[in-house]
Amino acid sequence: MRIKEQNINKILTWLLVISAVVRGILAAWMEFGNDEVYYWTYALYPDWSHFDHPPMVGLVIQLFSLNLLLDSEFFIRLASVVMMTANTYIIFCIGKELKDARTGLYAALLYTASIYAFVITGIFIMPDTPLMLFWLLAIWSAIRSLSLSKGRFFILFGLFSGLAMLSKYSGVFLWVGMGLYILIFNRKQLKNPYLYLSLLISAICCIPILYWNIKYNFASLSFHGERVGGGALNFSTFGTELAGEFFYNNPVTFVLAVITVVAVFKKRLNLEKSAQRLILCIALPMIALFWVFSLTRPTLPHWNSPAYILLILLSAVYLRDKQSNNQSLPKSIIAALSVLIITLVIGVAEIKTGFIPLDRHTDPEQIGRDDFTVDMYGWRQLGEKFADFRAQKIAEGVMNEEDGIVANQWFPLANLDYYVARPLGLRVMGLGWPEFLHKYLWINDKRGGFHLGENYWFLSDSRYPKDPKTTYQWYFKEIELVGVIEIDRCGRPAKNFFVYTCKDLCDQPPTLQSLMAASDAADTASRQ
Repeated sequence: MRIKEQNINKILTWLLVISAVVRGILAAWMEFGNDEVYYWTYALYPDWSHFDHPPMVGLVIQLFSLNLLLDSEFFIRLASVVMMTANTYIIFCIGKELKDARTGLYAALLYTASIYAFVITGIFIMPDTPLMLFWLLAIWSAIRSLSLSKGRFFILFGLFSGLAMLSKYSGVFLWVGMGLYILIFNRKQLKNPYLYLSLLISAICCIPILYWNIKYNFASLSFHGERVGGGALNFSTFGTELAGEFFYNNPVTFVLAVITVVAVFKKRLNLEKSAQRLILCIALPMIALFWVFSLTRPTLPHWNSPAYILLILLSAVYLRDKQSNNQSLPKSIIAALSVLIITLVIGVAEIKTGFIPLDRHTDPEQIGRDDFTVDMYGWRQLGEKFADFRAQKIAEGVMNEEDGIVANQWFPLANLDYYVARPLGLRVMGLGWPEFLHKYLWINDKRGGFHLGENYWFLSDSRYPKDPKTTYQWYFKEIELVGVIEIDRCGRPAKNFFVYTCKDLCDQPPTLQSLMAASDAADTASRQ
């Protein structure tokens, strides 16, 4: 495929339109994953910040769904569809700024081919959705600041970096990288007053996060500290992290990034030094730090994917150098886009049909145990079948209309909340350890808390089986299995939901206020 200079904008436009349409269709068609539906609660119960993440993902859901007036999967995910489209254009502009329009087009195509960019931030609604928008805007501002030496772009860097941190804590790597770049390569910036104004703007953006954490004994920061804390050396988790990065960032793009970084260190990349250094100062420490974390405990490969997105910019420059006298689209870009298309087709088909037999269990209590794709399948079906099952049991006098749903972990609490309880107007409550309930510890209070004598439904699926007779034996006087709801996929069982009734709450569960009081008392005792 030959690309003429005068056709670059036309090709970019088609890329943006086709990408947005495909992602929009998938956003409407696919059911939520466990994380996504949990972030819906951020919009349902907005706060200055949240247990797991800063507030931005909830705010953009509210914005694009008109404060959940339009609460289908499409509108809750609409921010991802729109922002990834904007991100593709922004990365084109950055590539154009670095070299020329063809470099920008290469960057846009490689970005589109990234499974992290296209799926995780472009279809799914995650904290990474707004993070990537502000991340790329911050990089654009920083590069403009370096090339034009104008203070307003430094101020914009501070604003966008602050908004990135308000989206996800990993946004702080923008300032870590900028700090390294200034200290190592550009110390004259330490005399630049715009640097300190920029830092101040970022700090102001983070006030909501700080306020919430102070109010709740730094619950969020403590949680994330434990996630990346030390442990015994484990090369298995490191290998899993590397394999995940290889897949999430597209195998072709990952290999190309490695080749490009080697070329940079061999001084074979034809790009202005300040831009190279800044990008590497942000990207490489982020990648390295999560590699270190993965040596002692499990990590998630998308945590450092924003760093790989920055390496896409250098890869685009590298490919432009290699294709300087050739108007053909580089084969590596064609290969990367092909990997994306194949992954999408196989992934969506597997979720919807289960044509690849990932799970071999036949025991009703084990069906779906080894099939991770059923995490995004069957929730709509469960909502419909449970509505009929519930109506029958109410008619039989087994349960009452006002009885809600209870579970002991944030997933499937959020899944049950959105797909099962929301259509029926039921109350969903979290009854379990705080570290497993996450935001539901706060949601419990918003929904009036628990009251002695209440009855609840409890649903446990065969992928993550839980027995309330063990978990809740001290809380309810009577716990009984009253039925099984089978979720079928293409005529075959995908998983089962075991429906229990938990009757007559006889012990008052701990509330957020009581746990906070206990934490304050413990802190006071430790200081004495």
